[in-house]
Amino acid sequence: MVVSTLNELPLLKCSGFGQPWPRHGLDLLYWFAHDYIDLSNGEIVPWFRPQNGNFGFHKYHNRIEEEDHIVPIQNLPYYEVGNLNYPGAEQLPDYVAAKYNRSRPILDSNKDRIIVRLDENGSFNRVYVTEHSDLKRFDSSKTYRVSQDLLQIIQNMSRDQYLSVVTNTREEHVRLQSQSYETPSNNDSWCAIL
Repeated sequence: MVVSTLNELPLLKCSGFGQPWPRHGLDLLYWFAHDYIDLSNGEIVPWFRPQNGNFGFHKYHNRIEEEDHIVPIQNLPYYEVGNLNYPGAEQLPDYVAAKYNRSRPILDSNKDRIIVRLDENGSFNRVYVTEHSDLKRFDSSKTYRVSQDLLQIIQNMSRDQYLSVVTNTREEHVRLQSQSYETPSNNDSWCAIL
């Protein structure tokens, strides 16, 4: 299993994560980078312990049918956040849940998640973004590692600046949907030249 790494804003935009409207993933990632973690001394340190369930964090067991895991199997615990129905999620800022539609919870406005791997020091040594492919499973082809550099870039931006850079137009989204996405190279699609 190979998980592509998003290390700059154009790659996040091209990944399609959190898009199109009314998905909440881009806002969730902004909150995470801006308000949930501290980036210092080369570590991603959470302000709150994910084990405590704040903001709807809960254990992620990394199990999918057969051997198809979306994140690497490790002896370190994984936690996920982003399910707007999960206890504690009401602590997320209003802008994260603003587009949430309870009548279609996973299919549209509640399908995006952040998964973190907690190391023995209490820091996150891996951060991933993903989305549900159906009501129970995550889509391994839409799972990406988020680099510390990208988190730092997001942390240094206002929410409006960030969204203006990473939000696809309707036309761009249609083009993304018509392609199978892998991390763009210089020879790939329109995303590579943004």
